[in-house]
Amino acid sequence: MSLELRIKSLEGVRNVLHQFIKNEVTDTPSYSEFENSLRLAEIKNPWFTKKNILTALEYWDRVLTSNTLFSWLEKYSYKDVQTKTIGLVLAGNIPMVGLHDCLCVLLLGFKAKIKLSSKDNVLIPFILNLWKEFCDELEFEFVEKLEKFDAVITTGSNNTARYFEYYFKDIPHIIRKNRTSAAILTGNESEDELIKLSNDIFTYFGLGCRSVTQVFIPENFDLDRLFQSFIQQQDVIHHNKYANNYDYNKAIYLMNNDQFWDNNFIMLKNSEELYSPIGVLYFTRYDTLLSVESFMNSHSDKIQCIVSGSHAFPFKTIPFGESQNPDISEYADGIDTINFLLSI
Repeated sequence: MSLELRIKSLEGVRNVLHQFIKNEVTDTPSYSEFENSLRLAEIKNPWFTKKNILTALEYWDRVLTSNTLFSWLEKYSYKDVQTKTIGLVLAGNIPMVGLHDCLCVLLLGFKAKIKLSSKDNVLIPFILNLWKEFCDELEFEFVEKLEKFDAVITTGSNNTARYFEYYFKDIPHIIRKNRTSAAILTGNESEDELIKLSNDIFTYFGLGCRSVTQVFIPENFDLDRLFQSFIQQQDVIHHNKYANNYDYNKAIYLMNNDQFWDNNFIMLKNSEELYSPIGVLYFTRYDTLLSVESFMNSHSDKIQCIVSGSHAFPFKTIPFGESQNPDISEYADGIDTINFLLSI
């Protein structure tokens, strides 16, 4: 089967996603199986609320169009591509975060051996098995241990990355580590822009590598502007696991006499660290944008994306509210997965 047919077969998957998102109830087996999969995914991983799963599905509904996929893949050369077997070790921090790697491998006609995260082992199998109904030549299997493959792509923590770098040192690999995202404010942002920023912070409870966990603000920036823009997110505190993390971190700060600002569902803490814990947003006050630029350049290996309304920086920035909506051609850690696979 050609690349063109594999791309077109994804329209069938997208139609099922679209019906589900729009609540266009049907009596098809796929629809009822989808409902059951969503319920099971939330039972297995309470961070995967229906709201967060639907947010992920809405993203895939937007990008799984034939036009989008053709535009993404037409720039690559597929001459003399040999079928390979690719091992995938997927993350599970947000719903279906590993689906992009699966698409890259399977759209090329390669075979995939997939090691699922225990945190996300329901949704991706459902999507791939659904795709196989429209494209029966897809070759993939879910495994507990990776064996007999030509290359590997892994996503995990810095600790697991060290293990993977040793274990897979003799075969072609992409090994991704911890990353997070940051925002840069100039003080000229509108209230609407700051509300959009709250989506970059709170979507998926801040668990994604594209979630903003550090905000750079001018010296005279009023923190109440942030708290005002966060109000629409206040229901987050009613989620049990989020509330437990929030309470735990607040207790630690109180015991240590740390200074922080609190609105009863998120804390702001002055810190230059990038990775804030759940229920906390770090902020750093700056005197010049050049100092922020220097920080970003020196920590580029830890930052997935940068959100800002300013275009004054030499690096790429993303508009407020768009951190969780990357182009299908935007790769994790900036490593072109398709080029990697074609080079094996």
